[in-house]
Amino acid sequence: MINRWIIAGVIGCMALPVSASKKGEKEKEDSKKGQAIITIFSDFHTGFGTANDDRGFDLDRAYIGYQYSLPHGLQLKAVMDFGQSKEVGDYQRIGYVKNALVTWKHGNWTLNGGLISTTQFKTQEDFWGKRYIMKSFQDEYKFGSSADLAVSAAYRFNKYVSADVILANGEGYKKVQVKDGLQYGAGVSVTPVKGLILRAYGSFNEASEDGQKGITNLAAFAGYKHERFSVAAEYNYQTNASYTDGQDQSGVSAYATIKCNKNIGVFGRWDYLTSKNDWNLSDDGMAGVVGAEFKLGKYIKLAPNFRVWSPKQADLPNRFYGYLNASFSL
Repeated sequence: MINRWIIAGVIGCMALPVSASKKGEKEKEDSKKGQAIITIFSDFHTGFGTANDDRGFDLDRAYIGYQYSLPHGLQLKAVMDFGQSKEVGDYQRIGYVKNALVTWKHGNWTLNGGLISTTQFKTQEDFWGKRYIMKSFQDEYKFGSSADLAVSAAYRFNKYVSADVILANGEGYKKVQVKDGLQYGAGVSVTPVKGLILRAYGSFNEASEDGQKGITNLAAFAGYKHERFSVAAEYNYQTNASYTDGQDQSGVSAYATIKCNKNIGVFGRWDYLTSKNDWNLSDDGMAGVVGAEFKLGKYIKLAPNFRVWSPKQADLPNRFYGYLNASFSL
């Protein structure tokens, strides 16, 4: 009888590490999580008055990809971007790899490498939160690209202050490295109180050909988000646009959202773009948009809105538009 108990005890002790090992393996497997990424931006728009001929349906963007979270803070992500291109006819769509990256989060560190989202205006874009209606200021007026071949690092010092740096190709995600210049950027974000974020960012994009000048971007942002409303403003300044000496430009953008309930909100935005010595006069001016946003369940948003573009050039007329923007996001 004693021998039987001894044998049973030995077998039990041997089974414990095996059981623990299987449990550990199961926990690792459970920490692996994949998620499909499907986002579609579309709209119907019509112009009024001098813009009366500009009307129709449009498929602005389609993002298709996959995101996979691994143990130890690792994440893999790949996204295709299907949209319009100035290089081909207006009715064609071109596919690009928008993101193909590895992210590692450990403690207060976040590291990214590959074809990643840039840090130049990511904070502003996320705060605005209505990319399907209108791009954030720097993206809308071509101050920089939303993604690029790059490596970036971010560190949160405490709950109030974080900083980030990025080393990028500088030519955007639609181009490979065809020139020798690189872009260097750094930003600091401060959240002094709950809901309030302050951010300063600067970058320099090297010139790679004789006669060109490096591009400097500077940006300041302040935003406050409450459960019922949000309000923000940003200032942006760029020197030597398109690597051309003296082609400086600047602009401001202010936007606000009010939540009527969890599914309905109203919003407004005002932009002002100007160029030094009017070198870009035909594209300088003020833009305004006001509208409402309706969330139809978890995945669909509709936003009827009214827009105006008031050019700085005196002999160009104001242009008025009505839009119905739609977003499907999985």
